[in-house]
Amino acid sequence: MRMKFNKSRLLLVSAVSLLAAGVLTACGTATTDFVYVACSKAAGPYSYGEIDVFEINAISGAMRQIPTSPFPSGGRNPVAEAVSSDYANLYVVNQNDNSIVQFGIGSDGKLYPQSTVNTPGSLPMAVAVNGSNLFIVDTYKPLASCSSAEPCSGSVGVFQIADAKSTTPGEPGPTPLTNPSNGSDYWPLTLPSSPNDVIVPTAINVLKSGSELFVTAYDSSVTPNVGYIFGFTVDSSGVLTPLNGGVPHDMGVGATGLGVHPSAIASDSSGNVFVTDSINGLVVSYSAGSGGLTRLSDTPTGDQPSAIVVDSSYSVAYVANAQDDNVEAYSISTTGSLSFLGGSPTPVTYATGLQPVAIGIDPSKSHFLFTVNFLGNDISDFELSPTAGTLVNTQHSPYGSNAQPVAVVAIPHGSIAK
Repeated sequence: MRMKFNKSRLLLVSAVSLLAAGVLTACGTATTDFVYVACSKAAGPYSYGEIDVFEINAISGAMRQIPTSPFPSGGRNPVAEAVSSDYANLYVVNQNDNSIVQFGIGSDGKLYPQSTVNTPGSLPMAVAVNGSNLFIVDTYKPLASCSSAEPCSGSVGVFQIADAKSTTPGEPGPTPLTNPSNGSDYWPLTLPSSPNDVIVPTAINVLKSGSELFVTAYDSSVTPNVGYIFGFTVDSSGVLTPLNGGVPHDMGVGATGLGVHPSAIASDSSGNVFVTDSINGLVVSYSAGSGGLTRLSDTPTGDQPSAIVVDSSYSVAYVANAQDDNVEAYSISTTGSLSFLGGSPTPVTYATGLQPVAIGIDPSKSHFLFTVNFLGNDISDFELSPTAGTLVNTQHSPYGSNAQPVAVVAIPHGSIAK
């Protein structure tokens, strides 16, 4: 028997359908990830930065900010973010306040401020998390004489953190560790052969195993600048021991003679390390061993590579090029060297918004990649091929953010982590 619907019944059915769709969306049943974008432009009564929180639709890949987004960053000029390994806490680095703000992450993606700690030195610029340790890089080590007017070398600080899901105010915050060699709470980045040179740190990465930590930097006291990679072993409590007697790996001055500015660093699950050089337009791959780093390959990038991320599941590295407004994709060989994706003789590129400065991959099964675009005030969202490593722009990408986005991290929603 065929049913007949009059106009009023059709309207009622439509309303009920829309209500059901709204309920499903509100419950997050179609949400695969929450993405956290730090925006550095001052906002609100305290001139804090902002954290935009996006949810990603598992079917379409479309992004939208959750209703209560954005959240204050808890400080001025946020520059970096990291999440705990259990996806329960977000750590935001606010450069102008020399602070790390810990947020509890709710099941709906909302942020709940927990604690604030100061970094050992000043002008923090990068952060990494592995297990129960948080590693922070300060532009200047903690000396009273260090400032932008009188620069000194940078330093690394280590904090113990709790991997416990809670949004209850008063949850224990990061606790600084002591460097046994100097009795203070920092590890200096110093060139043993030239201890008075000003070493400028640029990025930090901890291996997946948690056993080694690497910090990229350059010597600003010489012309052209020499690039370096400082290495440390990490013990079970998080205490650092410099590799190679504290002598960093020398990246040289580059083929152009303009110096080397290592701008970003990443690693894969096999212990290979990848460093971008923003001046020479290169990504350099290394193997990490007990004797330090062994250089494997130099592969061209676009103009001013600014960020790099590795998809260890499929042995692909992605580099964001700030001046070319694109992402380039590279295949990682079994030995750790890089080549253009799929053996292509030319770079494989994907367009982003204006000036991508940070890049990230989601940890869910759905597999998305993001860039935050500083001048575009938006975030580009790509779906990754699980077999080829290629990228496809999701519908309506890029998505608008607050002003001057600088960092991005993502967590899986519910139990869909890969």
